[in-house]
Amino acid sequence: MIALTHTRGQTWAVFGLARSGLATARALIAGGAEVRLWDDTEASRAAAAAAGFQPMQLHEAALVGCAGLALAPGVPLTHPVPNQVVANAQRAGVPIIGDIELLLRELKPAVYGITGTNGKSTTTALLAHVLKAAGRPMAMGGNIGQAVLDLPRFERETDGVYVIEMSSFQIDLTPGWQARIAVLLNITPDHLDRHGSMDAYAAIKARIFGAQGAGDTAVIGVDDDHCRAIHAALLSEKSSRSIVPISIQRVLEQGVSAVNGKLYDNGKLVFALDFPALPGAHNGQNIAAAYAAARAAGLEADAIRAGIASFPGLKHRLQRVGSIDGISCINDSKATNADSTEKALAAFDNVYWIAGGKAKEGGIASLKPLFPRIRRASLIGEAATDFAATLGSSVPHALCGTLDKALDDALTAARRDRIQDAVVLLSPACASYDQFRSFEHRGDEFIRLVAERSTDEQGAAA
Repeated sequence: MIALTHTRGQTWAVFGLARSGLATARALIAGGAEVRLWDDTEASRAAAAAAGFQPMQLHEAALVGCAGLALAPGVPLTHPVPNQVVANAQRAGVPIIGDIELLLRELKPAVYGITGTNGKSTTTALLAHVLKAAGRPMAMGGNIGQAVLDLPRFERETDGVYVIEMSSFQIDLTPGWQARIAVLLNITPDHLDRHGSMDAYAAIKARIFGAQGAGDTAVIGVDDDHCRAIHAALLSEKSSRSIVPISIQRVLEQGVSAVNGKLYDNGKLVFALDFPALPGAHNGQNIAAAYAAARAAGLEADAIRAGIASFPGLKHRLQRVGSIDGISCINDSKATNADSTEKALAAFDNVYWIAGGKAKEGGIASLKPLFPRIRRASLIGEAATDFAATLGSSVPHALCGTLDKALDDALTAARRDRIQDAVVLLSPACASYDQFRSFEHRGDEFIRLVAERSTDEQGAAA
């Protein structure tokens, strides 16, 4: 835990008492601050009370005199309307920030930050793994793994660096953000209910490069319109930062490219992308970004390749969880929107697709070019009927309702068809909340169901 000693003698409010909120409260108290904390959900308040805290409602009067409100990233800050506690803090003139801002104020540490609509978790974990494999001291957290204030304390860069996955919500709560190495992978529509528009969403993502200067590096994907515009804006700034574009669409003369199964650095072949834990072109982008960041951190190409080769992959992201009668079962429960599922479908040729849940805006219409890869769709959850209408006569499908029935339906069809390289792919293109607590819960349930049916004990345990 990182005690926030710079808050000693101050009074702070904390709103949102999940993982990062409780970590923030502990860090503030350890640093000598008084803390007033609250959550809108009774279960979270009960959990906080069980942990020794005394929740109190954060009315405007309770916020007067507070040095700041530490806000959990899941709480609406601006859209569709500010949360009532946010509005109370604004009226009381209390600054609103997040836990990452508190970390930066405490330590002014060396930070490597990664964001993007898709791929940021894999890229963050991959970069952290490569650094660790090369013997570099580091700690990973933020939107992945531990809350940042539960990480070890690094006083100097030689002690270690922080590799932090940044959601748009977290960036919005970190006005003092500055990263020694900052990565922006891509921008596609997501969280528009929380940001109001694509332009506002893209502007927040662009702040991953905020305040960079001499010795800092910006790594940015240039394969979508919003990122290309941000890249052009970076080039036009009078800044001494280094700028490294990355692409999976073409080989860049200046920058890092992952094209046709090969990685290129400034147009020169570096190594083949033959990493089983990272299938698909979208993982080429993640590898290119991690490579560019690791090079900026001073690692040589051979050390980076060795680190990537030993990376086991992330749970719930194209995770091979078993083989049943020679049919690979892939857990991609993290794919909660069509854009993420597009990457998964593009990674395989003969897909028995399990999809559905609580639908995101736009449904799966954008996936139509990939329908020829789908041998059958086994549909679950609230979105099943709408997904069936979109699939129409293009893809054989069944309304299965629940995940266990969908897995059995997909396996039955795959056994019947006897197609080589068939995969049963859970890539829902939906949120999980209609039937599960989280995408992790959904993925864990899929892993359990596959293990029950598996004839490949080694694969099921992977």
